[in-house]
Amino acid sequence: MKRKEEVLQDVVIKFAGDSGDGMQLTGSQFTNNTALMGIDLATFPDFPAEIRAPQGTLPGVSGYQLRFSSDKVFTPGDECDVLVAMNAAALKANLKSLKKGGKIIVNTEGFDSKNLRLANYPEGVHPLEDHSLDSYTVFKMDVTKMTREALKEITMGTKEKDRAKNMFVLGFLYWMYNRNMETTTQFLKDKFGKKPEIYESNLKALQAGYNFGDTTETFTTTYRVEKAKMAPGVYRSIMGNQALAYGLIAAAEKSGLPLFLGSYPITPASDILHELSRHKSFGVRTFQAEDEIAAITSAIGAAYGGSLAVTTTSGPGMALKAEAMGLAVMMEIPLLICDIQRGGPSTGLPTKTEQSDLLQAYYGRNGECPMPVVSASTPSDCFEAVYEAVRIAVQHMTPVIFLSDGYIANGAEPWKFPKSDDLLPITVKFKTDLGDGEPTFQPYLRDEKLVRPWAIPGTPGLEHRIGGLEKQNITGNVSYDPDNHQLMVKIREEKILRIADYIPPQKLDSGAETGDLLILGWGSTYGAVKTACAELQRDGYAVSHAHLRYLRPFPANLGELIRNFKHVLIPEINNGQLIKIIRDQFLVDAKGYHKIMGVPITKSELVLKIRELLGGHN
Repeated sequence: MKRKEEVLQDVVIKFAGDSGDGMQLTGSQFTNNTALMGIDLATFPDFPAEIRAPQGTLPGVSGYQLRFSSDKVFTPGDECDVLVAMNAAALKANLKSLKKGGKIIVNTEGFDSKNLRLANYPEGVHPLEDHSLDSYTVFKMDVTKMTREALKEITMGTKEKDRAKNMFVLGFLYWMYNRNMETTTQFLKDKFGKKPEIYESNLKALQAGYNFGDTTETFTTTYRVEKAKMAPGVYRSIMGNQALAYGLIAAAEKSGLPLFLGSYPITPASDILHELSRHKSFGVRTFQAEDEIAAITSAIGAAYGGSLAVTTTSGPGMALKAEAMGLAVMMEIPLLICDIQRGGPSTGLPTKTEQSDLLQAYYGRNGECPMPVVSASTPSDCFEAVYEAVRIAVQHMTPVIFLSDGYIANGAEPWKFPKSDDLLPITVKFKTDLGDGEPTFQPYLRDEKLVRPWAIPGTPGLEHRIGGLEKQNITGNVSYDPDNHQLMVKIREEKILRIADYIPPQKLDSGAETGDLLILGWGSTYGAVKTACAELQRDGYAVSHAHLRYLRPFPANLGELIRNFKHVLIPEINNGQLIKIIRDQFLVDAKGYHKIMGVPITKSELVLKIRELLGGHN
C-alpha cells in the first residue's frame, strides 16, 4: 500500500494512561529520539500525586506532553495535536487539551465497562461509540491484544506481558513520524540486558508496534518534522534537575571546592540527590539525612568546614529549614538552598507546579534575615542560574536561595554543552593567616563588599567560634548591645544590597526600550511570555519582555527600565507575589495575571490578557 508523507513544522503529542502504563518512559524515549535528530523540543511531564491510585481512575492518570518543531520552541504547547489515551480516564482527563480536529489514538481494551465506570462516565455513556468524538480523528487500536499476540511465544505471565504495551505504542509512533528505533533499542539493552525475558518482550513489542503501522491500511499518511536551525555544537536533551546537578558540579570544579549535598527526599527535588550521588568521581559527597533540619544543618557544617555546601527541598521543607537558614545568615557562611517549588500550602499538590514560594524566600524567617534569591527560567537555564547562585554565595559569604519549580525540574529541552573556558571564574579566598595590625583573628572584619573572611576551622592562629546569637561587630563575640544589634542588622542588609553592583544590569528579552507594556516575568513563565510577546509584536503591539534571574537584590537598573513603560504586567503561577515586591520597591501600579491550577500559564491565555489590558488596539 502506497502512503503519502506529510512534512509538518510543529507537533504536540500528549501520552496519557494509568500510572502503571509507562507513559513517562514512553514520552522520555520519544523525547530523546527527537533530540538526537536535531529537532527542537519542550516537554511537560504530568505526574499523579498518588503513589498508586486505583488503576483506571482519574487521580491515577499520568501524562507526558511533548512538543517538537523545526522552529525554535519555548513551551510544550497550549493544545495537543495528538492524544494517546491508554484508557477511558486518560481520555476524560485530557480531552479538553486536544485541538478540535486533532487525532486521538486509543487503546480500546481500556474502554470496557469497568474502565468507563472507574473514569466516572455515566451509565450507558461510551465516548468511542456515542459520536461525542466526531470532531476528532479517532484511531482505535487494541494495543493490549496486539501486544499479547506479539509476545505469545515468550513464557511470562499476562500481567508481565501487558507491561510492554507502552513499547507497542512507542513503536507505532516511531513509524508514524518516520523515526529510527535504534535509540530505544539501545536503551532497552542497557536497562534490561541482564534480564533477557524482559528485554526481549519490550523489544518485540516495540517492533510489533512499528510493523503494525507499516502493514495496517488504517493509516494513509506518515509525518516528518525537519531539523531545527540551531547554533552548531554538541547538544543533549536535559531536564531541569539534571541541569541543576551539572551546574553544581561545574561550580565545584571551577571554584576548587569539594561539593557536599545534605538533603532529605521530597517531590520534586529528589532527583537532584539521585543525580549527584552518581558523580562521586568528581569528589561529590551526598548525604540523605533523617529530616529536613538535619539536611540543612549538615550542609551548614560542611560550609563552615570549607566545602561548597548545598541543600535541596521544596516548599514544606523550606518551612522546616527556616530556623537553620537564619543561623546561616547570622554566621554569614556560603550555603545554597535549592527550592524546587510545588503547589501548596502544607502537602498541597506534590506533583503539580507553582511559583508560590517567592515571598517565603524573601521573608519566611524570623527577624531581619535578608538572603539573595536567584531563579531559573527553563530546564537548561538551571545550569547557568545555579552556577551564578554559587558564585554569589561564595564570593559574598552568604546563603543564597535558588528557585526552580516542578515544571522546570521535570521538563526537558535541548541543551548545548558549555565549554569550561566559557564559564565565569568562581574565585575563592580562604583566610590563612592574620593580617597587618590584627593581633587576633577578627571573624567579622569586612572588605569593600562588606564580606567577612572565610577561615577553615583548624587553621593555626585563626581559631574562632560562630553561632546563632547576635555578633559584636568585627570581633564576632556574643553581644546584646542594642546599638550593635541595629548596626549588624543594617550591615547584613547592606551586604545583600551591594550584590547588585556585582550582577549584570537587567536586559530586555524582546521588544523596544520604551512602549505601552512591559511584561515582567520570572521563573517558568519564560516560554509563555516569550511566545506571547512574539505574537503580539508581529501584530504591531508595543510590548516588551524582561525576565528576572536576580530577584533579590534586583539588578540596579530595574526601576529605570520599568518606568520606561506605560503599563507593567506580571504573570505568575501564584496569587500575586512578585507583584507585591515590585509595587513596594518601585511604587508602580503593576497589574498581575495569576494562575494557581498546578499547570503552567499558556501563551494563548496570556495573549488574551494582554489584548484586554491594551484595549485590543495596536
